[in-house]
Amino acid sequence: MEHITLLLAIVVVTALVFDFTNGFHDTANAMATTISTGAMKPKTAVAMSAVLNLVGAFLSVEVAKTISSGLVNEDGIQPEVIFAALVGAILWNLLTWLVGLPSSSSHALMGGLIGATVASVGIGGVNGGVVVTKVLIPAVAAPLVAGIAAMLAARLTYKAGANIDDKTGRKGYRAGQIASAGLVSLAHGTNDAQKTMGIITLALVAAGALAPGSNPPVWVIVSAGLAIALGTYLGGWRIIRTMGKGLTDLQPQQGFAAQTSAAAVILASSNLGFSLSTTHSCSGAVMGAGLGRKGGVVRWSTATRMFVAWGLTLPAAGLVAAGSELVTRQGDWGVAAVVVFLIASCTAIWFISRRQVVDHTNVNDVDAEGTDEPAGVVTTAIAAVTPPPAGTVTDLKATIPAPAGEDTASTTPAPAATV
Repeated sequence: MEHITLLLAIVVVTALVFDFTNGFHDTANAMATTISTGAMKPKTAVAMSAVLNLVGAFLSVEVAKTISSGLVNEDGIQPEVIFAALVGAILWNLLTWLVGLPSSSSHALMGGLIGATVASVGIGGVNGGVVVTKVLIPAVAAPLVAGIAAMLAARLTYKAGANIDDKTGRKGYRAGQIASAGLVSLAHGTNDAQKTMGIITLALVAAGALAPGSNPPVWVIVSAGLAIALGTYLGGWRIIRTMGKGLTDLQPQQGFAAQTSAAAVILASSNLGFSLSTTHSCSGAVMGAGLGRKGGVVRWSTATRMFVAWGLTLPAAGLVAAGSELVTRQGDWGVAAVVVFLIASCTAIWFISRRQVVDHTNVNDVDAEGTDEPAGVVTTAIAAVTPPPAGTVTDLKATIPAPAGEDTASTTPAPAATV
């Protein structure tokens, strides 16, 4: 422990702060649909998610090794670089939380690390092949795969429950939601908690406290697991509201399909060592499940803002990290200046968030704006070929304008229409 300096201690503490923000930022991934459909009470849901996040942190270190020894070259990377990377990631997490957008904490961390590394040693310090194969490709593939799987799963659940009493079916699917939400929480712990483990391990290697290529020490695994669990328990209620109610309206069948599909994608990626964004997977699954029900509508205005945030995550976190690295390299006063900047920014964001409080008491309340968004082209096209849920009768007469002069009050049934 003689290698633990004040700067390294600051880096470790900052990494755990990032892990804490990752916890409350990504609580929505596991629990938004469970809370929005009423399967679990909000506080109970986040408590269960926190425990399972902690358990998941101990199941694997494959993603941690990708971060600590794959994304950037360890040679020449100093603790100041890692500190700057964490500053960029934390501020992006808090800004997107403030506006209620489910962006990727994983990509914020990676963008910060890439930006700070480039500012420090140049573009040669980044392993481009790892970035493409284990970051960018999964970022594009994850929401598509999870979305398609969730859409097909939602159709299957409605078809399988065609002959089941509606009340019994809803009760069963809510139980299934609780189980699948637990699986997503466990998967989140195996994936996201490891990112902080990896970044702390990288800092220890850069400071000479660990040999290159080492696995995360036990104390790193424990502290990272506890930090993300605490953040999860506090709940990122703003993002839970957006993912649970802002993207689409989900029934229990759809919630079960979305969570099961997302969990399968996340767990598979963790075993392969892909540093997958759980946010991308879960958001894609929610939208896919929304399209899997006849008449389901995805609010594309909200989805578009979310996609823009996804595209900005890597460069925005990278730019802030690069600027922070340029200041920290000036010496002790530079590090102190960045610490003050980080604390002041976090404090300001917190006070701004208090102007309109979102918590467990109003998380399912939805602003009127955007809730009546008409179905877009994609939603309409998919809905046209999606079988209706069991017991649902579609009244096409209400949606087809009557010819001029026809008495709309007539009781004559409208001609059958075929899609």
